[in-house]
Amino acid sequence: MRAPNGAAAETMKGAACAAPDTPADATSTSQYGAMMFQRLGRLAGAVALLCALIVADILTGPAMLGVTDVLRGLFSPSSAEPMIRVIVQDIRLPMTLMAMLVGMSLGTAGVHMQTILGNPLASPYTLGFSAAAGFGAALAILTGVSLPFLPWLTVPLSAFVMCILAAALVFSVSKMRGMRPEIMVLAGIATLFMFQSAQSLVQYLAAPEVLQAIVFWLFGSLLKASWNNVPIVAVVFAFSTLAVLPNLWQLTALRLGDARAVAIGVDVKALRIKLFGLVALLTAAAVAFVGTIGFVGLVAPHIARMLVGEDQRMLLPMAALMGAVIMTGASVISKLVSPGGVIPIGIVTALVGVPFLFFLILRGQRRHW
Repeated sequence: MRAPNGAAAETMKGAACAAPDTPADATSTSQYGAMMFQRLGRLAGAVALLCALIVADILTGPAMLGVTDVLRGLFSPSSAEPMIRVIVQDIRLPMTLMAMLVGMSLGTAGVHMQTILGNPLASPYTLGFSAAAGFGAALAILTGVSLPFLPWLTVPLSAFVMCILAAALVFSVSKMRGMRPEIMVLAGIATLFMFQSAQSLVQYLAAPEVLQAIVFWLFGSLLKASWNNVPIVAVVFAFSTLAVLPNLWQLTALRLGDARAVAIGVDVKALRIKLFGLVALLTAAAVAFVGTIGFVGLVAPHIARMLVGEDQRMLLPMAALMGAVIMTGASVISKLVSPGGVIPIGIVTALVGVPFLFFLILRGQRRHW
C-alpha cells in the first residue's frame, strides 16, 4: 500500500499518538485532557514510590542504619562517620542504582519486545537472551579465562557477547522468513532451549566449587554492582532511550496492527529491526553484571499498560519505572527475608512474577491483545 503524502502522514501521526482517545470536540478535548492529567499523576506517583524504595533499599541491610545517617551519607558524605560513608556510598548506593537501572532496562526491553511481536508473553527472558548471557558467564567461569588488564570484566563481557550472539541468531533466522512476528517468537523459543541445554552441559562438566560459582551467578545478584559497572549500564540505557524517542508514534501505531501501521506510513520491517537491536543491547548490558533476572521484562510492561494504556509516550516511561520499582522492591525484600545475608534477587523476582502472571491470566488480560 502506498504511504500517504506529507500532510496526511503528519495528521495520521498525531492520530496514532493519541489513538484511540483523539478529541473531536470541546467535550472530548476536556475528557482527553483529564485522562492525560490522570496518567501524568500516575507517572508522578510511580516516581515517588521509586524514590521511597530507593531510600528503603539503602536503609536495609546487615548493618541497619537510621534515616538521618543514610541522608547524611548520601547528601553530605564529608560530615558522616567514615564507616557510614563507606556503607552508603561504596556498598549500598551502587547496588541500589544497579537495581534501578537493570529494572528500567528490562522493563523497557519488555515493552519493545511485546510491541514489535504483538505477543503478551514476549520478553528478553522468554526469547532466550538471558539464557544466552547465562551460558556465556558459565563458560567463562568454567574455563577460568581472564582479561589481561580488566579481569573483573571477564565474566560480564562473556555474558554480554553471548547475549548479542543469541540476538544475532534470532535475527538471522527471522530475516530469512521476512521478520514476521511469529517466526521471531519461534526462533527465540528455540534459542532459549538451546542455551538452557548448553548451561546444563557446562554445569555437568564443572567441578563442585566451580559449579557453586556458576549457580550463584545464574541466580542473579546485586552483590556484583560497583562504581565500575553502574555507569556502563546507565550509558546503554540512556543511549537506547534516546534512540527510540523519534519512533514513539510509530510504536503506538504498530499496536493497531501491521496493516494499519503500514497504511499511515510506518516502515514496519525497519522498525522491528531497530527495536530488536535495542532490546538485545539493553538486555545484554542489564544481565551481564547482575546475572539472570526473570519476569521483570514480562511483568513490568503489563503493569504499565494497566496504568497508562498503550500510548508509548506514557507506556515506555511507566514500564521503565515499574521495572525499577520491582527490582528495588525485590532488593529490599531479599534483605529483609534473610537478616544478616542477602537472598539472590533473581529468586525474589521469580517468586513475585509467577503469582502476578497467574493474576493476569485469571483477570483476562487477553482483551489488550
